[in-house]
Amino acid sequence: MLWRFRSPVTAIVAAAALAGALFIGTGAAQADTSPPSSSTPTTVAADALPTAQINGVVWSQLIVGDTVYVGGEFTRARPAGASAGTSEVSRNNLMAYNLSTGVMTSFNPSLNGVVRAITASPDGSRIYVGGGFSSVGGVTRTRLAAFSTSTGALLTDWTPTANGTVRALGAYGSTVYAGGSFTSTSGQSRQKAASFSASTGTVGAWKGTIPDGAVNALTISPNGDRVVIGGSFTSYNGATTPGYGMAATNSSTGGAVTWNIGKLIKNAGPNGAILSLTSDADGVYGTGYDFGSGAMFEGTFRASWSSGNTVWIEDCHGDTYSAVPVGDVVYTTAHAHFCGNIGGFPETNPRSYHRTLTFSKAATCTITRNVTGGSYFNFAGRPCPTLLAFYPDINTGTYTGQGQGPWNVAANSQYVLYGGEFTIVNNKRQQGLTRFAVSSIAPDKEGPKATGTGFQPTLSTPSANAVKVTWKSNYDRDNEQLTYQVLRNGVVVRTQTGLSTDWKRPTISWTDTGRSGGTTYTYQVRATDPFGNAVTGSSASIRATGAVAKEAPTENVTPNAPAEAPETPLTPDIAPAPEAPPVPEVNPDPGLKPLPDDAPAPIPEVPAD
Repeated sequence: MLWRFRSPVTAIVAAAALAGALFIGTGAAQADTSPPSSSTPTTVAADALPTAQINGVVWSQLIVGDTVYVGGEFTRARPAGASAGTSEVSRNNLMAYNLSTGVMTSFNPSLNGVVRAITASPDGSRIYVGGGFSSVGGVTRTRLAAFSTSTGALLTDWTPTANGTVRALGAYGSTVYAGGSFTSTSGQSRQKAASFSASTGTVGAWKGTIPDGAVNALTISPNGDRVVIGGSFTSYNGATTPGYGMAATNSSTGGAVTWNIGKLIKNAGPNGAILSLTSDADGVYGTGYDFGSGAMFEGTFRASWSSGNTVWIEDCHGDTYSAVPVGDVVYTTAHAHFCGNIGGFPETNPRSYHRTLTFSKAATCTITRNVTGGSYFNFAGRPCPTLLAFYPDINTGTYTGQGQGPWNVAANSQYVLYGGEFTIVNNKRQQGLTRFAVSSIAPDKEGPKATGTGFQPTLSTPSANAVKVTWKSNYDRDNEQLTYQVLRNGVVVRTQTGLSTDWKRPTISWTDTGRSGGTTYTYQVRATDPFGNAVTGSSASIRATGAVAKEAPTENVTPNAPAEAPETPLTPDIAPAPEAPPVPEVNPDPGLKPLPDDAPAPIPEVPAD
């Protein structure tokens, strides 16, 4: 329950996927690039691939073939590895790069205002862009524009207008759907929602009565008969249950249709909103934020296309900005600081954040009663997904003043892309954009992270001729199961496996028997991930006893100098690489700011269910 977003991001993504079986239980399995169980999903690797960079913030991303279109607020772009202010070229609020290489393309339309949303025609021949701009390359375009994907040219046959910011776009068949904070399009009255001919831009019949707030997100059913909208509006066509922050509509007329999850999740008004909606053949995935009266949800939900019934909810504490389903995995971006209600990481003091949460597409568990943060809504007893082991480190930026890192996530079957205002990824400088890929593409070099004295065994002599070796589990950004080797005097004498994450590092012990009393032994522990990436921690030495002894005191253990400096696990923000100066952390609890063009009147608290 932190941070009001400055601006929402909406990406319309369609991805065919197999439906996961639903069962209620206490699922604790983790998944990664090489899951310990074949029944758990596989995620992309946590290696951050070289990607073009921008100098502001990314609000929207869209993959069309091998091209990624990027919209936001920025004026310059530069190659991967280039420091801010170097090797830069002009790119005003809209740019593109090659998905496979991360290299910027020549696409440079130069919009004079923010880009909030991008969608593509069904055949991929054109993209539609919405935002707060009024010109494209000096040509008048009022908050809406279209471009050829083959030439990059601004299209002259599609020129609708909107009198307020366009925040969401989607296309199906011959129709383009738009949501935002406008009240008219091309001179016709349209309250926050409008449709257009995909070829001519003529205003269509789809509309609704939305008296306040804004439409931040929309997504379209697989057969095109429904459009689901989400935002900060407090009613739709006069109804509030559903209609308060979410509504499902007839795609031709805008009339409301059944949307049951909207009766449970109610985020709207000045203190909350639905921030994103994406979908595939198996349902709708939505994210939201709340910061007080009139809102009650921050996290991600999955709802079925059949009446909008709830499939699962993850109620991790921390506003969630974007989500995308890929196969049997759902990738999200948030500033989550507690996932204990679904068996995930605990609240820490000082508070730490995970900004790239990933979940199973199937429901696998049951939410437990909330015990952290008394004002959070209690979703206990409802189905939840499994939190998966994909934890790349992404820091916060300063551009928006909201203390956030990624704002948007987009994906296809091979790549997962994050966009936002961050400046460091996995302890290396990388601003605004980053890519991750499946193991067949990625280098898979993200190995165990704890090193040196941060991965040093503790030794004791619990009995005669025995040495007990104890160590804290290592952790890996994309593999839960690691293999541990105990080295005695440089020779491997023990091999075993263990499960861990950056937030859950169990202590492991092994007793080395048959030692000679009076002899000093030196031990180290080596951790290796499934791809052969290994680290060996600092050594420690101890003299074995030849008679029955009590647990050896600490002073009997002689740590040896570390071979390499330790790396600290996830902290309230990610430490930059040694070569990079620290990035200042923004106040983690800034005051709420109303959107400049979305200032609804205060709404009395609405019952949560």
